[in-house]
Amino acid sequence: MQNQDPDPDAEPPGSSPRSPRELGALSLAALGVVFGDIGTSPLYALRECVSEAHGVPPTPENVLGILSLVTWALILVVTVKYLIFIMRADNDGEGGILALYALVMPRRGGAAGPGLAVLLLLGLFGAGLLFGEGAITPVISILGAMEGLEVRVPAFAPLVVPITGAILILLFLVQRNGTGRIGGVFGWVMLLWFVAIVIAGAPAIAREPQVLAAANPWLAASFFIEHRTQAFVLLGSVVLVITGAEALYADMGHLGRRPIRLAWLGVVLPSLLVNYYGQGAMVIHDPSAAANPFWALTPGWTLYPMLVLATAAAVIASQALISGVFSLTRQAVQLGYWPRVRVVHTSAQEEGQVYIPDVNYLLMAACIALLLMFPSSSALAAAYGIAVTGTMIISSLLFFLVARQRFGWSLGRALALVAGFLILDVAFFSANAGKLLSGGWVPLVIGAFVFTVMTTWRRGRGELAAAIAKQSLPLDLFLADVAATRPIRVPGTAVFMTSNQGSAPVVLLHHFKHNKVLHARVVLLSVVSEHVPKVKREDMVEVTDLGHGFWLVLAHVGFMQEPNVPALLFQCRDDGLHFEPSETSYYLGRESLLTTGRAPLSRWRKILFAYLSRNARPATQFFHLPPNRVVELGAQIEL
Repeated sequence: MQNQDPDPDAEPPGSSPRSPRELGALSLAALGVVFGDIGTSPLYALRECVSEAHGVPPTPENVLGILSLVTWALILVVTVKYLIFIMRADNDGEGGILALYALVMPRRGGAAGPGLAVLLLLGLFGAGLLFGEGAITPVISILGAMEGLEVRVPAFAPLVVPITGAILILLFLVQRNGTGRIGGVFGWVMLLWFVAIVIAGAPAIAREPQVLAAANPWLAASFFIEHRTQAFVLLGSVVLVITGAEALYADMGHLGRRPIRLAWLGVVLPSLLVNYYGQGAMVIHDPSAAANPFWALTPGWTLYPMLVLATAAAVIASQALISGVFSLTRQAVQLGYWPRVRVVHTSAQEEGQVYIPDVNYLLMAACIALLLMFPSSSALAAAYGIAVTGTMIISSLLFFLVARQRFGWSLGRALALVAGFLILDVAFFSANAGKLLSGGWVPLVIGAFVFTVMTTWRRGRGELAAAIAKQSLPLDLFLADVAATRPIRVPGTAVFMTSNQGSAPVVLLHHFKHNKVLHARVVLLSVVSEHVPKVKREDMVEVTDLGHGFWLVLAHVGFMQEPNVPALLFQCRDDGLHFEPSETSYYLGRESLLTTGRAPLSRWRKILFAYLSRNARPATQFFHLPPNRVVELGAQIEL
């Protein structure tokens, strides 16, 4: 990684469209990949804003004030904060809170000061909140669509939850097949959805054109002046119109800034505003429409095709968040914050399309539990707001560090901009804080669980490495002993995985102690995950000839890449390390952890780490080692 981004406005590497046609294709793809979440917010967002629970009656003046708040939330948070500024902070083209986190982490071997350490911990908690958002989005989106059933036929009300549950289960069951085959139609479906919500909202605006005055920010300000406490509480519902803003940043690496910005400004933002204004006009025309203003825009037979289209859009929104959680988990594994898990690539062309079975079924269980606990989108809205606003605050804080460290901004410039972001973020979060007991605790619990796993795994691996290092022997002493004793050498190559390049691995010492022989070539291999998404092929391996048939190989992989050890070793041929795969054996250590040691970890953390370690994906699979060429040696280690 570079110390400073020389041009934060430059398009991420490899993502700049080469022609207007390609720009159009990527912008269409952005509609399906990026904007499903925020694009389905009209199903429930304005309904929550005009709800009588806030104590603000849906009079024409109040509706205009609420619409003004909605308008400027979309402009200031999504357009200004995310599209103009946050998306400038890319990690070699990749976005998302963990990519942002990796940008501000100290270089390898460096230590973080107390202030930075707190922000880094907040970054991990923000990643945990995204897991929570990934569990909430499928439920609230599909519920919001299914609730259209009871608008015309109240007798269907008891079927909303069972049908939603069936769709959720089906959605998670098809994840194993990947989204590659159907992903191509996502953009067209979402484009049809945005056209449909414009067609639904436009007639109501024509009937009540006064709603167009909501574009004036003074109406939002005067609404606050008049209602004060009620207006502040109502911000907890206004935030629902900007859910999915983090996805704009997270999917930047797949599509690039320009297509996302073009899709937002050209299609999504105008469509959302027309529909929200149409809903507001409907409430002004008929205050009873406040019960569900979106579905009030679909009279007669138009309800049913809109219901089908809304369900399809909700499924696409859910798919985007589920895929995002898969990618987030993969990044966490590579950065050393999550146990090794099975990662299935569902596309031969797109490296980013992955499926993680364990996470998939964990998410499915969480979604079904949330559906049973909160059987309406209104009940779940409180939980959604906390997840979204918590992540927004943490992204703003991390962006401040990036602006200072990477962009070279002055303290005053960075502080002025981020302070503006935080005023909005904290206001939205504070407005949702009152909903903690009515559902806001859900994403906090999920975030705390994920945060605990991340920090426990990271610290546990560090303590385990320290314990193993105490049992190791300095490499120079071991090589001197080999030179002096000249042990028997057998044909072939032995590869020993190690995390400490300066020491002889414990597995090597045990092998030599018990077998009294060494292979003709002994490779000490360290795989280092860098804080960049991808490492170029020519920079992946460093080979050092240690003499006496020993080689040290340092392999570098990015947090969006998988460590394929045989492929990495094949690259070593260019540096003089030649061997036959059929004559190569891989030696791994299998540690049995005892929690009775003196490692500075709480007992419950030791127990949790031992459990996670036992259930982590085997190193043989994680490093893509041929199973018939692997030798494992066990050892007991106290923590």
